[in-house]
Amino acid sequence: MFIPYQIILIPLFRVLRFLQLYGSITGLVLAHVVYGIPIVTLIFRNFYDQIPYSVLESAKIDGAGYFQIFRHIIFPLSTPGFVVVIIWQSTQIWNEFLWGITLTRAEANPITVGLAQLAGGQAVSWNLPMAGSFMAGLPILLIYIFLGKYFIQGLFSGSVKE
Repeated sequence: MFIPYQIILIPLFRVLRFLQLYGSITGLVLAHVVYGIPIVTLIFRNFYDQIPYSVLESAKIDGAGYFQIFRHIIFPLSTPGFVVVIIWQSTQIWNEFLWGITLTRAEANPITVGLAQLAGGQAVSWNLPMAGSFMAGLPILLIYIFLGKYFIQGLFSGSVKE
């Protein structure tokens, strides 16, 4: 989880090339999904650790099985956890540049690579990169605006042990 992108770049490139996914969006998505699993697992583990065990015990006493407990108790309580994971992962993936430029071909480059290409050479016309930056940041900004309340609630669940 704490291994920097730069260290695994060459092995990741070789694996994607072996799987014939190099240069495609599918390969980039697969890399982000696999690299995101540890942090997502940690976030959900901390979130689920805050659910009182007495609630789960009560459901067991009432005759609920494992899947019924998950479906009727844990899953409905998981909204803040899902929001934190969605915001965290979408922000990380949307802002990622290194994998976007090295693991995709020009026709499949993500928006961060396109923004870097807007800057140009010696003299930069700042209006075009600024407009591109605003347009590139707008989806993540909207996610934070609409889901911010749940993000703060879910982010701090699991941070204080009582």
